[in-house]
Amino acid sequence: MRTRVAIIGAGPAGLLLAHLLDAAGIDSVLIERQSAEHVAARVRAGILEAGSVDLLRRAGLGTRLDREGMEHRGIHLQWPGERHHLDFVDLIGRSVWVYGQTEVTKDLLAARERAGQAAFYQATEVTPHEIDGERPYVGFVDAAGHPRRVDAEIVVGCDGYHGPSKQAIPDALRHTWERNYPFAWLGVLADVEPSTDELIYAWHPDGFALHSMRSHTVSRFYLQVTPDEDIDRWSDDRIWDNLATRFALDGWTLKTGVITEKSVLPMRSFVTTPLRHGRLFLAGDAGHIVPPTGAKGLNLAIADVALLSRALIAWLRDGDTAPAAAYSDTALERVWRCTHFSWWMTTMLHRHGDDFDARLQLSQLRRVVGSRAAATELAENYAGLPMPGLD
Repeated sequence: MRTRVAIIGAGPAGLLLAHLLDAAGIDSVLIERQSAEHVAARVRAGILEAGSVDLLRRAGLGTRLDREGMEHRGIHLQWPGERHHLDFVDLIGRSVWVYGQTEVTKDLLAARERAGQAAFYQATEVTPHEIDGERPYVGFVDAAGHPRRVDAEIVVGCDGYHGPSKQAIPDALRHTWERNYPFAWLGVLADVEPSTDELIYAWHPDGFALHSMRSHTVSRFYLQVTPDEDIDRWSDDRIWDNLATRFALDGWTLKTGVITEKSVLPMRSFVTTPLRHGRLFLAGDAGHIVPPTGAKGLNLAIADVALLSRALIAWLRDGDTAPAAAYSDTALERVWRCTHFSWWMTTMLHRHGDDFDARLQLSQLRRVVGSRAAATELAENYAGLPMPGLD
């Protein structure tokens, strides 16, 4: 099989790239190791930056988002005895949207089906070849056990941290920066109406807690735990008791309901460079991972793909290779800014170190809510900075 762009990975990054290329008349083939059902069901991020929402709308993917998504003006920051609202619209004129990654993926899968472009799911032994030459290809074994080869002009790795794409860049050229944090999140999905109008980020001596939501009837919660936490030790009652303690505030009540999902999410930062080698490009989690505290993961992937799609369209349709040559450096400007913001939010809100560190965290939180300049800095980063070359 021959195509113009072979995309390894059919998560949101790969699906969105295929959609944007298709709109420009450039065909692609998706190669994914999981089933389509598994991809659609993965529960991940739930916050979309203003720029991400604008891009999805311009790409014709905003109908259900506008109907079912929840626009939020800002977030709440809390520590024992105090809760403060940061109004992003008032501070910077931009909002964020609650619309889960599962919903974005469903919209993209439906668009891919309408486009009728090829996709291979449950592929194994996926390997990019000849990325240094002018005729790269991807070899793999399809779901029926047949060896396959897709020849392309460009190969894009949207296959995440454990995928083969970044490994195809020679060790001598690939550089990696990584930070593993000494805590994790116990994530909980519950069939209960949210107890808040907007997300609550809570600092507490027992550990961080986050109240999020997926809809008007489904809530999402996170509790700071240790990376080796045994999830079987967390009964539903223990989870609700800990959430009630960490969110405790006079005059406010946490609503409880049936917990439908529990998982432990490690916290780490990871960046690999370059994001382009020869005719291989990396986007999304294949090139970088951030802790979810700053709500940047999915939005970074969308920004990568927006930039990369323009670069590939310029190359394959117009013969202009300059944007592709600049892709890695341009994308990494935003990656490192978002990595810093995610690190800052994570270290400010999670209990770690000693009581001296705790005093510093509380001082920083008071500075954010007490200074318009500090609040504006958080709002600009959370709601989404402009992507160089896009805005």
